[in-house]
Amino acid sequence: MNRFAVGCLAAGVFLWASFSGMRPAEAPPNIIFIIADDVSLEDIGVYGNKHIRTPHIDRLARNGLRFDNVFLTASSCSPSRISILTGRYPHNTGAAELHTEAPSHLVFFPEVLRNAGYFTALAGKWHEGRHTARAYDTLLVDKKANGEGGEAQWLSLLKSVPANRPFFLWLSPYDAHRDWSADSAFARPYKPEEVYVPEMLADDADTRRDLASYYNEITRMDEYIGRLTGELERRNLLGNTLIVFTSDNPRAFTGSKTRLRDNGIRTPFVMHWPKGIRKAGHTSEALISSIDIAPTLLQATGVQIPREIQGKSFFRLISSPGLPFRQYVFAEHNWHDYEAYERAVRTADYLYVLNERSSFTNEGPIDAVQSPAARSLKALKAGKGLTPYQQEAYIHPRPREELYDNRKDPAQVYNMIGDKARDAAQQLRRVLRQWQEETGDTLPDSVTRDWYHRETGKALKQKGIRGEMPGAAVRADTITSPGPF
Repeated sequence: MNRFAVGCLAAGVFLWASFSGMRPAEAPPNIIFIIADDVSLEDIGVYGNKHIRTPHIDRLARNGLRFDNVFLTASSCSPSRISILTGRYPHNTGAAELHTEAPSHLVFFPEVLRNAGYFTALAGKWHEGRHTARAYDTLLVDKKANGEGGEAQWLSLLKSVPANRPFFLWLSPYDAHRDWSADSAFARPYKPEEVYVPEMLADDADTRRDLASYYNEITRMDEYIGRLTGELERRNLLGNTLIVFTSDNPRAFTGSKTRLRDNGIRTPFVMHWPKGIRKAGHTSEALISSIDIAPTLLQATGVQIPREIQGKSFFRLISSPGLPFRQYVFAEHNWHDYEAYERAVRTADYLYVLNERSSFTNEGPIDAVQSPAARSLKALKAGKGLTPYQQEAYIHPRPREELYDNRKDPAQVYNMIGDKARDAAQQLRRVLRQWQEETGDTLPDSVTRDWYHRETGKALKQKGIRGEMPGAAVRADTITSPGPF
């Protein structure tokens, strides 16, 4: 039997009864997976931002579950998305760098659902490579243009799903990726004075206008989420539809995107499923990796989890959100416009970062470093007006190692390497080294170099030339070891 042939919906056969609390007579849930583009956790209302309007996402959390410690494996678009699709670390996908596609031999969890009888579709940004097309019955690939963020086709897609099959929809808006296109999307766009300016950015007019445009994109996406849930309710589908809202990486501003501190890898994650979530409105503090999403959604449907998936299901947290889960989460920063090789391991108490390209700054990707907010920071930098926290992005050489106390220093400002936390540093060095060895993470002699000038943003002569992919030397894309948990 084909390894994907794990269920037969046509015959009404499901593996539903094998999981605690599920009855054979229950229908498998529909799943709608909404993955925002470049949206930070701290820019969603339910996560504490009192300046932004996200009432529909907030309502999903109030009537579902909010997860406060879900961490991405990469703070970079396509590596993060492919990691979620496969339940594998970026260097284990063969596509660890931006704009590299997932190889054909990988297992994509929507494909597993499709082979089990689900109708599967993607709408919006398709950034994972041509081989992932086989995971979907329908691909509605759209570009961010004409004042749209890719959400306009959601309702028509929902209305087109077959009536006799459960469905999985990967909804991938371009909001809130630069360039901005939502400033005139509704009657009350944000005013610059309404936004919250994070402490890593300069608080001036240009930055506030930049943030206001970013807010507009988030609120546009939220409005479409409201229309979508309204249509589900009208069609009597909301009760048994598992809706997930998350983001591929944080906002494209200096100090966030491509970083391995929490403001780079901690992501919003909300689940809404009236028939499956018994403790609505609760919050889970459990440590979760984005590679755990695929096995969790597969378990929710009763479909067998392929052995190629490195993540583990956190399905039990849906009924018991107070339980612990992981001890460690791991993340990596590889080439994203600029040369990079960073690795991180985070526990509840500490974050440890290893940087093998510490001679370079980490100001973010090109769209961030050429933004109005970045120009404001650079103007302050020229006048020596940056705070120490703002200055951090421009440090070079950077520390090869960083260690932060997450409880005493939640903003992760003070690098503790070399002082009193030696035991923690030694222990996390060992764990990170174990993870790299077990999962086949290698440091190539020649990684991809900068494609753009770090100051001017102009293309360099080596643009388009790739170095060796991390893990390629040991065929890490065939390794299934999950590493420490």
